[in-house]
Amino acid sequence: MGADLFATRRELLVETADRVLGWSLETLVMQGPQEELTKTEHAQPALYAVSCALWEALRDALPTPPAAAAGHSLGEYTALAASGALSYEEGLALVAERGRAMAEAPTASDPSGMAALIGADLEHADRVAADRRAEGGRLWVANVNTPSQIVLAGSRHDIEWLSENARSLGIRRAIPLDVAGAFHSPYMEPAAERLATALERTDFARPAFTVYANTTGRPVVDPVRQLGEQLVSPVLFAATLQRMAADGITTFIHVGPGDVTAGLVKRTLSDAVVHVVSDLDGIATVVSDPSVQ
Repeated sequence: MGADLFATRRELLVETADRVLGWSLETLVMQGPQEELTKTEHAQPALYAVSCALWEALRDALPTPPAAAAGHSLGEYTALAASGALSYEEGLALVAERGRAMAEAPTASDPSGMAALIGADLEHADRVAADRRAEGGRLWVANVNTPSQIVLAGSRHDIEWLSENARSLGIRRAIPLDVAGAFHSPYMEPAAERLATALERTDFARPAFTVYANTTGRPVVDPVRQLGEQLVSPVLFAATLQRMAADGITTFIHVGPGDVTAGLVKRTLSDAVVHVVSDLDGIATVVSDPSVQ
């Protein structure tokens, strides 16, 4: 991940990152071990840093600035940094604290997790979670990635129940996810309280372009409050994309490792033009497209 960037964006990924994080991002990303890199407290600053470095390279090549930006969960911080609402360094410090807080929020005495639903829309998923809570369970909608891709979060017991009983609940399948806890649910309240202190110390500037919030699917109006709420609230990514389209956005560029959000755009907005910039080689394709001129 980001091998080409560590050679060309060393100020961001090595000098600044090492100073802010207190550990070598380059060493962990390039050498591993993988089990350490994929831990929440390490994966979040690594993804943020590499995504920001890719954004800087893309920004320098774009003929015009973007009209708006959005991100999925952690990606909202990258979107805010790209807009100038906070600096790369401030964002990295926030993301590092967020990762630590989220990693430490789950407890062994009350294990939790998440499951992706196949064959269920938001209304159905919300009803299943509400009915389970009415019976004393702990289950909530955590991610609305597309109109037909919903993720629930809750106690490990409730995730196991969901997986075992999916078909009888009218769900084709419920797939448990390999995550450290029930993110974007009330399980993250300790993390949200901890993150709030760091957010309140951060000076957010006026963004150069609109950034859409996960918690509302609408433009960010109060980043301190909304980023705090994001940890315990569903990520309304499908609604975000639909609102962006309604506001006139027709071309979307995924910036960062992988291509997950590009796939979510394609499944939510069938007419959208979608590009992926997951490494430096992807920039040339984007800037040559007339739709981004």
